[in-house]
Amino acid sequence: MNKPQRTPSGRTNLASCIVATIFLVFVVIVIFIVYFSVFKPKDPKIAVNAVQLPTFSVSNSTVNFTFSQYISVRNPNRAVFTHYDSSLQLIYSGSQVGFMFIPAGKIDSGRTQYMSATFSVESFPLTASSNGGPKLIDGVNGFRVGPSLEIESRMKMAGRVRVLHIFTHHVEARAGCRVAISVSDGSVLGFHC
Repeated sequence: MNKPQRTPSGRTNLASCIVATIFLVFVVIVIFIVYFSVFKPKDPKIAVNAVQLPTFSVSNSTVNFTFSQYISVRNPNRAVFTHYDSSLQLIYSGSQVGFMFIPAGKIDSGRTQYMSATFSVESFPLTASSNGGPKLIDGVNGFRVGPSLEIESRMKMAGRVRVLHIFTHHVEARAGCRVAISVSDGSVLGFHC
């Protein structure tokens, strides 16, 4: 007599476990691909639009002025960028001559926010190389501009972006500019960022 043939249940269970594992691995890979291509936080982009010196004075080889910098900050993320640790620093001849904290704030996703930072710079002495040093030359017409000084502006914006409303990711952007200033009248001769 023929006995009914039984299917081996151990092989069936093993096969279903392997199929389920392959499916779960595939789902995890798809989630990582979506995260890294769509939701991965990116650092904001800072662009310096203009630099001005509303007040400027030189006396006894000491300079004193008010510094204004106009910037735009773009948030390329799909979530709000909350900045809270931001500052603007001015450097002259390797020493800090001005510093300003930028108030905390938020920039919506995909938006560009325009900001201005204006503050008075402490008086500092001109170095010999700036007062009587090389003259800047206007590259367009070849006219001599006169004695100038060069300062460096360093801006940092740091904060966080929430990913999928659950995870918090630290992001940071920096912008550095070299600004040439005429010693005779305080006009900005140019800046390079």
